[in-house]
Amino acid sequence: MRELVFYRSDIGKCYIENFLDSLSGREAQKVIWVFKLIEELENIPKRYFKKLVNTEDIWEVRVDGRDKTYRILGFFDGNKIVVLNHAFIKKTQKTPKRNIEIAENRKRDYMRRK
Repeated sequence: MRELVFYRSDIGKCYIENFLDSLSGREAQKVIWVFKLIEELENIPKRYFKKLVNTEDIWEVRVDGRDKTYRILGFFDGNKIVVLNHAFIKKTQKTPKRNIEIAENRKRDYMRRK
């Protein structure tokens, strides 16, 4: 259905891999489970994957951990490829503007270097 890829900076830094490495084994498994849902399901429940309004076509992956909520932001490259480019622990109801700006900047960088 879809393919998830991780954005890499021009010097090869992969923010999503670094984020996953920072999680406990159990929490990383939850994130990877949600990634598989996004790749395999045609209709993904919005509680796991949704487009953020008032953004440059940024999408949000949501993973609820035991006591934390993880967010991974990204965008579509075409119809089937989702490029994930920023991850953070969400502490507020609304996605912080700074996190959206980071995802949008990395999207522009990706498209420029594509």
